[in-house]
Amino acid sequence: MGFAQSLFVIAVTAYSGLAMALPPERGADKIAPRLRKLMREDQGRLPILVVLKDKADLSGAKGLRSKGDKASFVYQSLAHTAARSQESLLEYLGSQKATFDSYYIINMIAVRNASDALIAELAAREDVERILGNHEFHGLTNLADDLGADHLEGRGVEANITATGAPKVWTELGVTGANVVIGGQDTGVQWNHPALITKYRGWNGTVASHDYNWYDAVRGPIANASNKCGFASLEPCDDNAHGSHTIGTVVGDDGAGNQVGMAPGAQWIACRNMDAGIGEASTYIRCFEFLMAPFPRNGSNMKDGRPDLGADVINNSWGCPSEEGCSGSEMREILAALKAAGVVVVVSAGNSGPSCGSIADQPATVSDLTLSVGAYDHRSGAIAGFSSRGPSLLDQAVGPDLVAPGVGIRSSVPGGGYQGGYSGTSMAGPHVVGAVALLLSARPDLRGNPDAVMELVKQRSVPTTSSQNCGAIPGRQVPNNTFGYGLLDTYQMVKTVL
Repeated sequence: MGFAQSLFVIAVTAYSGLAMALPPERGADKIAPRLRKLMREDQGRLPILVVLKDKADLSGAKGLRSKGDKASFVYQSLAHTAARSQESLLEYLGSQKATFDSYYIINMIAVRNASDALIAELAAREDVERILGNHEFHGLTNLADDLGADHLEGRGVEANITATGAPKVWTELGVTGANVVIGGQDTGVQWNHPALITKYRGWNGTVASHDYNWYDAVRGPIANASNKCGFASLEPCDDNAHGSHTIGTVVGDDGAGNQVGMAPGAQWIACRNMDAGIGEASTYIRCFEFLMAPFPRNGSNMKDGRPDLGADVINNSWGCPSEEGCSGSEMREILAALKAAGVVVVVSAGNSGPSCGSIADQPATVSDLTLSVGAYDHRSGAIAGFSSRGPSLLDQAVGPDLVAPGVGIRSSVPGGGYQGGYSGTSMAGPHVVGAVALLLSARPDLRGNPDAVMELVKQRSVPTTSSQNCGAIPGRQVPNNTFGYGLLDTYQMVKTVL
């Protein structure tokens, strides 16, 4: 099971077929190419994303010390800017009987049923920067290895967890991830799974409270008319198993011998961003908003957000493919806001290896704002053949940043069981998320300092060379475009900062 991919298409090159219908001076160059193509093909009413020009100034966050202060400043700045600048446009959309939702982490409005005429009018507005299609994308690539029946029996600490040095952090350093909140946006989570329930922030040991701890961004069908979790689910639910598996690798431990997670003392919150493995731009963006500043299930993202309850580190086992148009800096605004808010963003590098230059999907290609993770086989020490290699397609940076176990990973799956054969960089990324949770638990003063955390994770990796030369970087150098800085070493990372 592998890499979930979103479709966040932002580009502004004019499409010649629409030029006659919408002259350049009317804003034709604001409309993304794929959306223009759909308009030209007479697709009828279309779901679109309208990005406004007005941007919040987040520079003041740099002078703040605590994560709480940074997150509060960023949330208030973004939400205020969005509310003020969207007012006129929302009034107009209301007059047009359009169905829409507002976003703030990027100043944007999602319109669900836009006609060609409405799109043209929106493009002509001075306050509109660009218009994108809110397209669906089949997002999960399955990389199954030795899949069998669920294993219920306790097996102790899984070998992939041991390979990272995490158990030594628990036993020798006394650090398990306490007081750290991890966020996951994926296919959902079975919240009451034996390995996950006691780690869920919404569970107090007797009853569950899902407000501020869970959000279902899938408000209606994307892939199918029905979904086993329903839509806008009021409690955590996983319709695919991918999300429960990734969260399990971060925190999972059922107390009965199934120790599948890196940071069993941490807490998790989550957001479902895909309908049976199919997502769209708006669901990914809403989940980023929720994980930065959680809001109640029936509350407003821009009025009721609680940045003090936001995640310290977010796992993202999905990506936006360039073949669908995501080849520029589409995610940069969102990732920059999260970083300014003090949130560490961990992303899977992709499953397009072994070719060089195969780190092609955002957000992994936004190298300076994320920790990108490749996969290696902890049983042999070899890089996984599927693990994407650098240089990054977008910025030509060396990547991935590091690698973690990602072959034949056993973790929690819906139904209360465990699955032992998932492979992919989707499985590798959660190991790094758990390692970050352990680091922040050991050194609370690092909360809200993503730059320092990212540097420590990279510099304390086990330097590893490769026979593969990618780009201008020889494989014998460290970092290189196969292993990055090397293998995740959680024990050395935490030990050296205590």
